[in-house]
Amino acid sequence: MDKHITPATPSSARRKSWPWAWVPSLYFAEGLPYVIVITLSVVMYKQLGLGNAEVAYYTGWFYLPWLIKPLWSPFVDLLKTKRWWIVAMQLLMGAGMAGIAFTLPMAHYLQYTLAIFWLLAFSSATHDVAADGFYMMALDEGDQSFFVGIRSTFYRLATLAGQGGMLIIVDWLIGRTGNDAQQAWVYAFFMVAALFVAVGIYHGFQLPRPHSDAPRQFATRHLLKEFAHTFVTFFQKEGALPALLFMLLFRFPEAQLGKMSIPFLMDPLAEGGLGLTLKQIGVIQGTLGPIGLTLGGILGGICISRGGLKRWLWPMVWAISLPDIVYVYLSYALPSNALIISSCLFIEQFGYGFGFTAYMLFLIYYARGTHETAHYAIATAFMAAGMMLPGMMAGALQEWMGYRGFFIWIMGCCAVTFAVSAFLKIEEGFGKK
Repeated sequence: MDKHITPATPSSARRKSWPWAWVPSLYFAEGLPYVIVITLSVVMYKQLGLGNAEVAYYTGWFYLPWLIKPLWSPFVDLLKTKRWWIVAMQLLMGAGMAGIAFTLPMAHYLQYTLAIFWLLAFSSATHDVAADGFYMMALDEGDQSFFVGIRSTFYRLATLAGQGGMLIIVDWLIGRTGNDAQQAWVYAFFMVAALFVAVGIYHGFQLPRPHSDAPRQFATRHLLKEFAHTFVTFFQKEGALPALLFMLLFRFPEAQLGKMSIPFLMDPLAEGGLGLTLKQIGVIQGTLGPIGLTLGGILGGICISRGGLKRWLWPMVWAISLPDIVYVYLSYALPSNALIISSCLFIEQFGYGFGFTAYMLFLIYYARGTHETAHYAIATAFMAAGMMLPGMMAGALQEWMGYRGFFIWIMGCCAVTFAVSAFLKIEEGFGKK
């Protein structure tokens, strides 16, 4: 692994000794655009009058850049520096946020904003590749271990800010604009655009310049040959077919549920929803939900570190599946009590966080060996495909079945999660300390 090497100058020494000055802000900037593209776009289009089928189908396409990320990620490693890519993508995302704000009042806002959201998704996926690579180059092994929890924390804080803070701000802006939801979203995206431009400028000055972060010389013929070999060896691994089915289908219920959970919270009681305000959704989705997800993930990591992935696989399969039943309860009971709703969503997210630990660790398990980094990127692309395709059909299914029938369907889909987990072969003790 590359060590952090810098010239012996006061400026370089200062930057090396203060990763706190850029690691938190870098991973906050990595998490926020993802939640804006994947989650807030659903809320915005829903509030602007699109039906559930349209919302799920259109926003489902936003996963595509993360799905095809392995196709261009090698070029981020070869062209320019990762520092350059980070700053460039942050400024480009700031411009994209402003572009959404400018085009929202236009007659054909849907076509324009969909195109810009896709550009944001592409920029965010590219930023992910550059930021993760830069983290390993700019920090030595000791600092990498120390800051791994810090980077995860600030990524989670970005989720809180996006799913919670942004919705609360939009709800406040709607009140200030005379219930003009469109204008409120315009102001909100201008605010986020300014934030990203400021972050890009800040990182332009603050990010260190490790010697290892430099463009590499390469021959096109050798690059293409190595690129092809990397993909071929991924599919030649032992147990490839069960592993690929697991990557694609383990989250089959959650991929559909994730697209319809917020519309369910937003829709009025007459349409089978809970009729919550954006402020209420922001508080629930931006605080209790991520807290449950984080606690579940922490507990999952502790359990696997003590017993290994093979021992904890089935408890985690149950954990990610059974809590989905809270949506069946909510769709039939239609409670108005915020504590009941929050508790149900906390339980679902806690179970998801606990169970998702097994999924992510299996991706690491399968990617081991030669081309480990590239194979992990390919595995995450299959993960994105598993979220994209079921999510795109979720809205049409919900409109056909209604919320109650749809959530019962989700519980039935949990059988797919159990089926693809049954054929995995995992070494005894993997993941155990």
